[in-house]
Amino acid sequence: MDDIFIKNMVCNRCIMVVEDELNKLGLPVQQVSLGAVHFSRPISPNDKQRIAEHLLPMGFELIDDKKSLTIEKIKSLIIDLIHHQETAPTENLSDYLSEALHQNYHSLSNLFSEIEGMTIEKYFIAQRIEKAKELLVYDELSLSEIADRLNYSSVAYLSNQFKKVTGLSPTHFKKVREAKRKPLDQVGS
Repeated sequence: MDDIFIKNMVCNRCIMVVEDELNKLGLPVQQVSLGAVHFSRPISPNDKQRIAEHLLPMGFELIDDKKSLTIEKIKSLIIDLIHHQETAPTENLSDYLSEALHQNYHSLSNLFSEIEGMTIEKYFIAQRIEKAKELLVYDELSLSEIADRLNYSSVAYLSNQFKKVTGLSPTHFKKVREAKRKPLDQVGS
């Protein structure tokens, strides 16, 4: 019936927090997803104001203008693709975004660069590298498995891109992270 879009709602924990807060306000929430809330009935401008005031201290903002909405949708799609899917699709990113948003990729790319000051591709790479860092820290997958999961053509390509973004090789990053960690019984010592 009625949707609102929320900036910075990019993870499952964010979804839970927003849903919980909207329920506390007594609003008719039907579904909450990355960056969006769907209500079972229209909500008033007064309700939107209450939502904005209630969520702002938690770092969430309502999105009103069309350009910002499109940017947040692009970011949400990329974040979902990289961080919440078991495997990255083999489909071209430009085709994926164009299909999902029903817009020409060139227009999306120009808008994103204009507003964000970086290309969609750089944002996509940054998200892939963040996911690679997370997977390296978890230490459950080999570098080859991480490359496969993030749809890199090779471990060498992942390693080169990782080093370009972080300044460290994946192996060195992992060693540095491990050296900084302490066993739980030594925390605070």
